[in-house]
Amino acid sequence: MKKKLLFIPLIILAAFTACKKDKAPKDDEDKVPTEGTAFQKIQDSVFLYAKESYLWNTALPTYASFKPRDFDGKSDLSTLQAEVDALSQFAINPDTKKPFEFNESAEGESKYSFIDDGSTSGELGGQAGDFGFDVRYSIDGELYVKSVYLNSPAAAAGLRRGYKITSINDRTSLSQTNANISFLINALYNNDNIKLGLEKPDGSSFTADFNVGEYTINPVLAYKIITVGGKKVGYMVFDTFTAIENAKPKIAQAFNAFSAGSVTSLVIDLRYNGGGYTNTAAYLCDLMVPSAKNNALMYSYYFNENIQNAKCPIFNRKVFDNELKPGDLKPENPNAQIRFNKEGSLEVSKVVFIVTGSSASASELVINNMKPHLDVQLVGETSYGKPVGFYGTPFGKYDLYIPQFETKNSVGKGGYYAGMTPGSATYPGVYQYDDVTRDFGDENEWCLKQALNYITNNSFLPIIKSNMKRKAEVRSASVIREMGIQLSKPRFKGMILGKDELKVR
Repeated sequence: MKKKLLFIPLIILAAFTACKKDKAPKDDEDKVPTEGTAFQKIQDSVFLYAKESYLWNTALPTYASFKPRDFDGKSDLSTLQAEVDALSQFAINPDTKKPFEFNESAEGESKYSFIDDGSTSGELGGQAGDFGFDVRYSIDGELYVKSVYLNSPAAAAGLRRGYKITSINDRTSLSQTNANISFLINALYNNDNIKLGLEKPDGSSFTADFNVGEYTINPVLAYKIITVGGKKVGYMVFDTFTAIENAKPKIAQAFNAFSAGSVTSLVIDLRYNGGGYTNTAAYLCDLMVPSAKNNALMYSYYFNENIQNAKCPIFNRKVFDNELKPGDLKPENPNAQIRFNKEGSLEVSKVVFIVTGSSASASELVINNMKPHLDVQLVGETSYGKPVGFYGTPFGKYDLYIPQFETKNSVGKGGYYAGMTPGSATYPGVYQYDDVTRDFGDENEWCLKQALNYITNNSFLPIIKSNMKRKAEVRSASVIREMGIQLSKPRFKGMILGKDELKVR
């Protein structure tokens, strides 16, 4: 389970006030009221913590001009999210002239920062309490099951990727409209029961009626060895970078099979992986890296100037067992660097990653880490674009996630805020629609077919968009990607650094 950081809002306010005594504010703009309700103090604490540790903290306004207590919502959680959304819009990306956290799907809402009721902690710890499946539209506008967690209620009800959904709770109108998207999100993520009409690839149909339930997440949805063109390829679908205790044995099982099967190339399917823990991402990298690169630099962390110069007493004291000294977390310091520690005996020269707009953060971290060390190719859609991460910080009964660091690989590359586009100059590969009509591991599934073609022929096929069950005008790549992102919105997208992952030495 995720290790909680013991940030107590009232302590944060006390520490911040004590720190201010050393240096009197120039005017009243930095003064924080000492009176107020417990919730108002949480509102203050969210702002003050961001002022100290937010990656772009220098862009944030003063307390007096921001007025954290003025935000209001339908609930305490929505009120705090409104505050977080507002904080996220101040820092401007010079390349786009828009906020670093600009959200194309919902302008004014944050792309990265959020606050929740602890559900993310449970999900990434390896425990879930939902239906256990997700959906996506095909390029001709039909709704399909895109993934199913093993041992989940959906799996027990017989759902599999590639099954077409013909009705949800007796509603048969499921076309791609804003109203239907809202209906789908509510039906899939905000209800305790769901009734589905389903059609299998063979044309047979059935109804599944089931409830949410608790289950242990297995982040490896599928793995197999594929022999093609005389070469053995290891294929693994990895859905979430859960806590290392949960993920490691599942990943190891797949890679042990790859080693035993004399695999020489890999296809790592991250198409719906929104991220998770950085140490789990590093473990996956350690399994793929050539043994000759053992102890080579994998990536570095970049914190804001406050943290690099140890001018963040709350953050330092609560995150680290020992007080930081100035320079301890500068990116050139070994404390802020992660090096490869080769795991297993697998030696590969090619890795193809399958991605979509739902591939985010820790998924992108893995890709960026491996690019300098292997022949890395991308197949799929432009990824989400999240080169930043955070610590999960409790405030009362809520957990706050705001960007606190950026990562760059061994050659100093990062900054993929616009996502990684397959087939671009920066990210070799091919842009390919997600073939949600076929199950994972089907060698005719468009993305896997492209990956296998590259491994055997060192080239890609023209973009595949045929063999649909009915003729239809293919929607633009950007629309398809955006719909996929909207439907995956309730799922976590991020990169979490656990409390004990970085140590000052």
